[in-house]
Amino acid sequence: MFDLGIEKLALIGVVALIVIGPEKLPRVARTVGTLLGKAQRYVSDVKAEVNRSMELDELRKMKTTVEDAARDVEHSIHTGASDFEKQFSESGETLSALAEPEVSVPEYRHPRKNWRLKQGATPQWYKARNGVRTKALSGAARVARFRPHKIN
Repeated sequence: MFDLGIEKLALIGVVALIVIGPEKLPRVARTVGTLLGKAQRYVSDVKAEVNRSMELDELRKMKTTVEDAARDVEHSIHTGASDFEKQFSESGETLSALAEPEVSVPEYRHPRKNWRLKQGATPQWYKARNGVRTKALSGAARVARFRPHKIN
Protein backbone atom coordinates (compact mmCIF):
# COMPACT_ATOMS: atom_id res chain seq x y z
CA MET A 1 0.00 0.00 0.00
CA PHE A 2 2.37 2.72 1.22
CA ASP A 3 6.08 2.28 0.84
CA LEU A 4 7.30 3.77 4.13
CA GLY A 5 10.89 3.19 5.03
CA ILE A 6 12.84 4.26 8.10
CA GLU A 7 14.07 7.47 6.39
CA LYS A 8 10.55 8.55 5.46
CA LEU A 9 9.24 7.86 8.99
CA ALA A 10 12.09 9.88 10.49
CA LEU A 11 11.33 12.77 8.10
CA ILE A 12 7.63 12.67 9.04
CA GLY A 13 8.60 12.68 12.75
CA VAL A 14 10.91 15.69 12.36
CA VAL A 15 8.26 17.66 10.43
CA ALA A 16 5.63 16.77 13.06
CA LEU A 17 8.00 17.87 15.85
CA ILE A 18 8.58 21.22 14.15
CA VAL A 19 4.92 21.83 13.18
CA ILE A 20 3.15 20.52 16.31
CA GLY A 21 5.73 21.30 18.92
CA PRO A 22 7.39 19.19 21.60
CA GLU A 23 4.62 19.77 24.21
CA LYS A 24 1.71 18.51 22.10
CA LEU A 25 3.58 15.81 20.16
CA PRO A 26 3.06 12.92 22.69
CA ARG A 27 -0.70 13.54 22.89
CA VAL A 28 -0.98 13.72 19.07
CA ALA A 29 1.10 10.55 18.69
CA ARG A 30 -1.19 8.74 21.15
CA THR A 31 -4.28 9.93 19.26
CA VAL A 32 -2.80 8.86 15.92
CA GLY A 33 -1.91 5.45 17.42
CA THR A 34 -5.43 4.88 18.71
CA LEU A 35 -6.92 5.94 15.37
CA LEU A 36 -4.61 3.55 13.50
CA GLY A 37 -5.56 0.74 15.92
CA LYS A 38 -9.26 1.41 15.34
CA ALA A 39 -8.69 1.43 11.57
CA GLN A 40 -6.86 -1.90 11.74
CA ARG A 41 -9.65 -3.46 13.84
CA TYR A 42 -12.25 -2.16 11.39
CA VAL A 43 -10.34 -3.62 8.45
CA SER A 44 -9.98 -6.99 10.22
CA ASP A 45 -13.73 -6.99 11.06
CA VAL A 46 -14.58 -6.31 7.42
CA LYS A 47 -12.25 -9.13 6.30
CA ALA A 48 -13.85 -11.52 8.81
CA GLU A 49 -17.34 -10.56 7.63
CA VAL A 50 -16.37 -11.14 3.99
CA ASN A 51 -14.89 -14.53 4.89
CA ARG A 52 -18.05 -15.47 6.82
CA SER A 53 -20.27 -14.50 3.90
CA MET A 54 -18.10 -16.54 1.51
CA GLU A 55 -18.29 -19.56 3.82
CA LEU A 56 -22.04 -19.09 4.14
CA ASP A 57 -22.38 -19.09 0.36
CA GLU A 58 -20.29 -22.25 0.14
CA LEU A 59 -22.45 -23.91 2.81
CA ARG A 60 -25.61 -22.94 0.93
CA LYS A 61 -24.21 -24.44 -2.27
CA MET A 62 -23.28 -27.60 -0.37
CA LYS A 63 -26.77 -27.74 1.17
CA THR A 64 -28.42 -27.53 -2.23
CA THR A 65 -26.21 -30.29 -3.62
CA VAL A 66 -27.01 -32.54 -0.65
CA GLU A 67 -30.73 -31.83 -1.00
CA ASP A 68 -30.57 -32.62 -4.71
CA ALA A 69 -28.79 -35.88 -4.00
CA ALA A 70 -31.41 -36.78 -1.37
CA ARG A 71 -34.20 -36.04 -3.84
CA ASP A 72 -32.50 -38.23 -6.45
CA VAL A 73 -32.20 -41.11 -3.97
CA GLU A 74 -35.82 -40.71 -2.89
CA HIS A 75 -36.95 -40.68 -6.52
CA SER A 76 -34.96 -43.82 -7.32
CA ILE A 77 -36.43 -45.58 -4.28
CA HIS A 78 -39.96 -44.65 -5.31
CA THR A 79 -39.41 -45.82 -8.87
CA GLY A 80 -37.92 -49.08 -7.63
CA ALA A 81 -40.85 -49.63 -5.29
CA SER A 82 -43.38 -48.92 -8.02
CA ASP A 83 -41.57 -51.36 -10.37
CA PHE A 84 -41.67 -54.01 -7.65
CA GLU A 85 -45.37 -53.42 -7.07
CA LYS A 86 -46.04 -53.76 -10.80
CA GLN A 87 -44.11 -57.02 -11.01
CA PHE A 88 -45.81 -58.29 -7.89
CA SER A 89 -49.30 -57.43 -9.15
CA GLU A 90 -48.54 -59.11 -12.51
CA SER A 91 -47.61 -62.34 -10.75
CA GLY A 92 -51.06 -62.39 -9.07
CA GLU A 93 -49.89 -62.85 -5.50
CA THR A 94 -51.02 -60.72 -2.62
CA LEU A 95 -48.95 -59.21 0.11
CA SER A 96 -50.94 -61.00 2.80
CA ALA A 97 -49.87 -64.34 1.31
CA LEU A 98 -46.25 -63.42 1.85
CA ALA A 99 -46.76 -62.08 5.34
CA GLU A 100 -46.02 -64.36 8.27
CA PRO A 101 -48.99 -65.78 10.14
CA GLU A 102 -50.05 -63.65 13.04
CA VAL A 103 -48.63 -64.67 16.38
CA SER A 104 -51.10 -64.46 19.20
CA VAL A 105 -49.84 -62.19 21.93
CA PRO A 106 -51.16 -62.96 25.39
CA GLU A 107 -53.38 -60.34 26.93
CA TYR A 108 -51.83 -58.19 29.65
CA ARG A 109 -52.45 -59.52 33.12
CA HIS A 110 -51.85 -57.35 36.16
CA PRO A 111 -49.40 -59.00 38.59
CA ARG A 112 -51.83 -58.39 41.50
CA LYS A 113 -49.13 -57.20 43.83
CA ASN A 114 -50.09 -55.64 47.09
CA TRP A 115 -49.50 -51.97 46.38
CA ARG A 116 -49.81 -51.10 50.07
CA LEU A 117 -46.78 -53.22 50.90
CA LYS A 118 -43.51 -51.35 50.63
CA GLN A 119 -40.85 -53.42 48.97
CA GLY A 120 -37.17 -52.61 49.06
CA ALA A 121 -34.62 -53.10 46.35
CA THR A 122 -32.71 -55.77 48.27
CA PRO A 123 -33.83 -59.25 47.18
CA GLN A 124 -35.43 -61.58 49.71
CA TRP A 125 -32.87 -64.36 49.19
CA TYR A 126 -30.08 -61.95 50.16
CA LYS A 127 -31.92 -60.88 53.30
CA ALA A 128 -32.60 -64.51 54.26
CA ARG A 129 -28.96 -65.49 53.73
CA ASN A 130 -27.60 -62.63 55.84
CA GLY A 131 -30.23 -62.72 58.56
CA VAL A 132 -31.85 -59.39 57.79
CA ARG A 133 -35.22 -58.94 59.45
CA THR A 134 -37.94 -58.89 56.78
CA LYS A 135 -41.07 -58.60 58.93
CA ALA A 136 -41.82 -55.92 61.50
CA LEU A 137 -42.61 -57.20 65.00
CA SER A 138 -44.76 -55.37 67.49
CA GLY A 139 -43.29 -54.54 70.87
CA ALA A 140 -45.27 -57.29 72.64
CA ALA A 141 -44.22 -59.90 70.06
CA ARG A 142 -40.59 -58.88 70.41
CA VAL A 143 -40.76 -59.20 74.21
CA ALA A 144 -42.44 -62.58 73.93
CA ARG A 145 -39.86 -63.78 71.45
CA PHE A 146 -36.85 -62.90 73.56
CA ARG A 147 -38.34 -63.74 77.00
CA PRO A 148 -36.42 -66.56 78.60
CA HIS A 149 -38.36 -69.79 78.77
CA LYS A 150 -39.06 -71.40 82.14
CA ILE A 151 -37.53 -74.80 82.49
CA ASN A 152 -39.63 -77.13 84.70
